Amino acid sequence: MQWISRLDRNVRTAAWVGLIAVAMTGLGFAAVPLYRIFCQVTGFAGTTMRVTEAEAEQIVVADGKTISVRFDSNVSSNLPWTFRPERTRDTISIGARDMMIFVARNDSNRPITGSATFNVTPSQAGPYFSKIQCFCFTEQTLQPGQEIRMPVVYYVDPKILDDPDARTVKEITLSYTFYPVDEAGSGR
Repeated sequence: MQWISRLDRNVRTAAWVGLIAVAMTGLGFAAVPLYRIFCQVTGFAGTTMRVTEAEAEQIVVADGKTISVRFDSNVSSNLPWTFRPERTRDTISIGARDMMIFVARNDSNRPITGSATFNVTPSQAGPYFSKIQCFCFTEQTLQPGQEIRMPVVYYVDPKILDDPDARTVKEITLSYTFYPVDEAGSGR
């Protein structure tokens, strides 16, 4: 009778261990999308904010306050593209909309789809750097030898001037990296 009790305990323990293993595996798969959502909502780790046209229209320009924005472009070694901003630096009024054009060219002899990731430094400026329109919101497919101009419409929210950790920021760097998107849709 004692061995049946011990067997029940072992089965329950094995079931709990199995349940924990399944839960940990599920959490592992959910971690990346959950972290991405967290960063997009909070601007954590230099993630920029995405805003609508209507939200952008409500922003008031901070009189006489400007900030320098530097533009950086990178391409994965697995993507045969050339990618660059038309200008590498701009000085804008805080709260005013601005636009930067990036140029991408497919240097291969086949159509290729790429996807851009982005980041803002310093990271404390991320919650205040808002994009209204960006090529990074969708995948880009370029035909062999095709060159396209891709706009980014953005502004720096005047609330940056009220944040003790961010109000002394004089320059923000917006950095993009293009990666290939494989046919199976599993990413890079």
